[in-house]
Amino acid sequence: MQNISDCYYKKAQAYLSIDTVRCNCCFHGIYVLYLCWEPNVEQASFFFFYFFSVAGSPFLFSSLFSFLFFSSFPVLPNFRKAGKFSILTPADPCSSDPCKNNGRCENRGSSFSCLCPEPYAGTTCEKVKNMCLEKRCHGGDCLITLTPPYFQCRCNHPYKKPDCQRASSPCRPNPCKNGGICIRHRIRSKFTCKCPEPFSGRFCEIGPDDCYEKASSKYRGSVNQAVNGKTCLHWNSHVLLDYPINAFMEDADSYGIGEHNFCRNPDEDEKPWCYIRKSHKVEWDFCDVSPCSGTDSSTDPPGSNEIFKRCGQPEIQRPLTRIYGGAKTTAGKHPWVASLQIKTSKRNTHFCGGVLIQACWVLTAGHCIEQPAENLQVALGKQNLKKREHQEQIFDVEKIIVHYKYREKDGVPHNDIALLKLKPVDGHCAVETKYVKTACLPHFFFPVGTDCFISGWGLTETDEESHQLLDANVKLISQKKCNAPRAYDHILDESMFCAGNLRRPRADSCQGDSGGPLTCVENGSYYVYGLVSWGDGCGLKNKPGVYTQVTTFLSWIKSKIQSESRSLH
Repeated sequence: MQNISDCYYKKAQAYLSIDTVRCNCCFHGIYVLYLCWEPNVEQASFFFFYFFSVAGSPFLFSSLFSFLFFSSFPVLPNFRKAGKFSILTPADPCSSDPCKNNGRCENRGSSFSCLCPEPYAGTTCEKVKNMCLEKRCHGGDCLITLTPPYFQCRCNHPYKKPDCQRASSPCRPNPCKNGGICIRHRIRSKFTCKCPEPFSGRFCEIGPDDCYEKASSKYRGSVNQAVNGKTCLHWNSHVLLDYPINAFMEDADSYGIGEHNFCRNPDEDEKPWCYIRKSHKVEWDFCDVSPCSGTDSSTDPPGSNEIFKRCGQPEIQRPLTRIYGGAKTTAGKHPWVASLQIKTSKRNTHFCGGVLIQACWVLTAGHCIEQPAENLQVALGKQNLKKREHQEQIFDVEKIIVHYKYREKDGVPHNDIALLKLKPVDGHCAVETKYVKTACLPHFFFPVGTDCFISGWGLTETDEESHQLLDANVKLISQKKCNAPRAYDHILDESMFCAGNLRRPRADSCQGDSGGPLTCVENGSYYVYGLVSWGDGCGLKNKPGVYTQVTTFLSWIKSKIQSESRSLH
């Protein structure tokens, strides 16, 4: 075999008319595959040799292909030998600076690795190590810091550093502020501060001006106690590292979150809140902080007016922590998103998404409709599917209208669109609030490359559905590219379009739900341009998400709604 290989090697040199040719080869059955190139020359030649034995003598057939035939690809000497292999030199994987938190990227050929500074870890240095695993802070909490040794014990008064194991006299010196009186308990470490008016808090540290305005997300006060009296955990506590909101989340400082335990409201909840320990478990609770005088802290009450002022106008713009190319959204950021649920005797089950386009009308995908109207319920204003929320509006479904040309061919849904008519409650359907609004219907087409948004309770990085509403950015892709042989090979018709990223799998319609909206912005208004329909896997290269083209069905939508309105009179 060595002689035959030498023969091939010399034959390659003869073909290229050079003596410096270098070759890599691999053997597979009766085939010998050679990739030959001249060092420091970008163009290369590709040899494919067949050989087999005829009457004990090797028989050789060889053919030469210039890379010009494939349009002058650069050389990759270290190709893979596992059935498929790459001949193209990939772009420098470090060029996009994938390592976060000042991690250093090292080029590994077709991949990269990140050298993470302490205390970061993970593929892209996106995680924070729990430096407290072997550290015990007896009368306190172990906190993660960004300076050596990357942890510290935060001692609860009257315990002392460094490990919070010993307690001093709780009232000597007096820990109470603003003239508070320290009252010592029978248990050595227990005490109470008796606060003069108008101060409050464990140490009388909360003054009358420490209150929250109506926009409670901007609260930057010093209250650190929940309404149940529990002291708030520090946002950089080691027990919060696996929680989506902590001192190390993206843009934490813009939400007022850092190495402290003051109450905050980063996700636009009713009022400031914090994490607490309760029965050795971590929970969250609202904080014992009052609204400022003149502030109406109540939620907008449902009224009888079903006329929405203006479509496509969210009051919240900012996302929170990233999840699988998507993000946990703030309440009210996508106020038109609907959760379609199947009624059960125990707990309703979310199965598809939808989008509110009028007070009594929700748009969704046709393939979602597998149940009669009486088995369905629509939830609006939802953020967390696992709990009842003050802003939610729940409706039964009065009628379902699936497009008359809806069909499935080879597992692909065509004309994948349907309308749900909501059943009024107390004489009205959806009422406009901060958390419930309509999306606009598009009367035009957005150009290729437009940045749009998908949202819903879709798949996370663990392939499980999220109970938190997610969102992600996607780009509109041309029909020509979507229908290319390497993508969907002419499956898409005029009722569909695709969006995402063909080359770099990132956010995908897995962040949405079937029937959920893809919205694009024009002049500050959000238009429901697509409905999540189908796709080949999640986040795969050349397999972006496919969406129903809502603009194509605009006349059908309007005619059905008008027809139903006329039938009432």
